[in-house]
Amino acid sequence: MDQAQQLREIVNAKNQYSKRARVITVTSGKGGVGKSNTCVNLAIQLQRRGKSVIIVDADFGLANIEVMFGALPKYTLADLIFRGKSIHEIITRGPEGIGFISGGSGVVGLNKLKREQLAYLIHNLSFLEEMADVIIIDTGAGIADNVLELALSSPEVIVVTTPEPSSLTDSYAILKALVRNPKYNKETVIRVLANKVSSVEDGDAVCSKLSSVVERFLGTSFEFLGMVPADPMIDKAIRQQKPVSMSYPNAKSAKAYEIIADNLLNNVCNRPTAQKGIAELLTGFLTRRG
Repeated sequence: MDQAQQLREIVNAKNQYSKRARVITVTSGKGGVGKSNTCVNLAIQLQRRGKSVIIVDADFGLANIEVMFGALPKYTLADLIFRGKSIHEIITRGPEGIGFISGGSGVVGLNKLKREQLAYLIHNLSFLEEMADVIIIDTGAGIADNVLELALSSPEVIVVTTPEPSSLTDSYAILKALVRNPKYNKETVIRVLANKVSSVEDGDAVCSKLSSVVERFLGTSFEFLGMVPADPMIDKAIRQQKPVSMSYPNAKSAKAYEIIADNLLNNVCNRPTAQKGIAELLTGFLTRRG
């Protein structure tokens, strides 16, 4: 029995008694567009709507989520894999009860783990299914292999972009890399979120420009999730190491995140999303790296 089959059997065994949380991967074509900020604020808004949320920081080696939450994790994924810590021990509780798992610099070579370490990691992360309704995965930016593999393995993907031409170009690049990848699943729901827009018209233009080139050159389409206005309150909140949805709940950006959270919960795309759990996602990601 090969490694991939062994890992799939672990997932199948877990799925016999485990519920499946909704798994959403958030990514972007370039850094600095507000991807991690989106993850944090969406998590807060979803939590306020009665959904228990855990964020997995898969931007390995960086610490964006913990910085934005102003919470220093005691343990990371590296402690789970190499130091025998439990899944409960490596979850840090952020504001309003949101849990998050820090990637840490110790697991940059996640694809190089031994079979036993992979099995142990997936077995433990599968327990997240019983601990959350929604699991948000914050990837790195760009089209690096690990970013693409996470997105390709996810049933739902949110691509965060801005009106800047370079951001639109990079967003198209990651959409192209996903759609033209032979591993791409057409059932994957891809949504685009326009961040840092100056007006509704600006946000609509982002969607229109990106949609036209995607449909013309890739022969597919995406769902437009919504837009978040450029807001000085976001930067002010970041300096306070708190999400804007907490520090300034009446700010225009916080109100926008409320709408986007509602859009996600109401499934505005009108397409059913595949019920793929976190363990199944990670199995696809890790085994395809071999």
